[in-house]
Amino acid sequence: MRRLALIALALLPVGAHPAPAQQATELRIATVAPEGSPWMRVFRAWDRELRQRTEGRLGLRLYPGGSQGQEPDYIDKMHAGQLDGAALTSTGLSEIVRPVLVLGLPGVVDDYATLDRVRRRMGRRFEAEFDRRGYALLGWGDVGRGRLFSRRRIARPADLRRARPWAPRSDVVFSSFLEVVGARPRRLGIPEVYPALQTGMVDTVPGSALGVIALQWHTRLRYYAAEGAGILIGATILRKEKLDALPEADRRVLLETSRRGHRLVARAVRREDDRAFEVIQQRMTAVDTRAHEEEWVEAALETKDRLMGRVFPRPLFDAVVRAAAE
Repeated sequence: MRRLALIALALLPVGAHPAPAQQATELRIATVAPEGSPWMRVFRAWDRELRQRTEGRLGLRLYPGGSQGQEPDYIDKMHAGQLDGAALTSTGLSEIVRPVLVLGLPGVVDDYATLDRVRRRMGRRFEAEFDRRGYALLGWGDVGRGRLFSRRRIARPADLRRARPWAPRSDVVFSSFLEVVGARPRRLGIPEVYPALQTGMVDTVPGSALGVIALQWHTRLRYYAAEGAGILIGATILRKEKLDALPEADRRVLLETSRRGHRLVARAVRREDDRAFEVIQQRMTAVDTRAHEEEWVEAALETKDRLMGRVFPRPLFDAVVRAAAE
């Protein structure tokens, strides 16, 4: 055997060396979701399955908890090649495809069954929009049922004028709603919200029960709106050039495991959001907004009219409404 090995080495061309083992590819994906949250638990499981199915050739390098900055920072870093992808809320997604905000409009998509139906009917249309901008939409995610949380009672839209509401820096929908009712948002990044609640700079936040508990905001809030306001959505995107560069077999495994992982994320988030809402009900005081429902609906309709044509086109809105109603 030793003689055969020596002969084989002697037959190699001068200067040739054995080919090195293929180095594993890690897709760098950032998210504001904190470690230990339902999103990260599923993403960690997705990474393990991906590495197992590709025999270690492909995996995920995850950056949770806003360690890579805010969602606009993720987009800048993807453009610069410093990140390969990100799990974004609707606010971050709208930085790339602004019309995606139509999916989160209260009064259009107000329950999970409707959201699932709309995404089944409209999913390819949005995937094509992301594709045109150089991104692959790996899967949709939910953030929970939207509602208002505050340190003061917010029973009618006019109450927001005396409040200090938070809105994400690049938010459009909630900020437009606040403009309609005559309130002014405090624009901050997500990691800045908790300190702002501590100091009183902010006293009202839109979000889901799961989100405000995961970020510990609930410890600084006293009231919650008993009635929800739509579903907060999100999705995971990947730079298309990074996806296209993968070997076909590994790309197929990535897309397959991603679809399964995002289905698990949706189920986990919906379940955990319901549980989180039970905690909210025990620790905070409900505000019944139904006595002023007409005022809320009127403000929501005016907000929709202001966004129409500027954020999403009328034909897209009409298509979403038809899909929601079918």
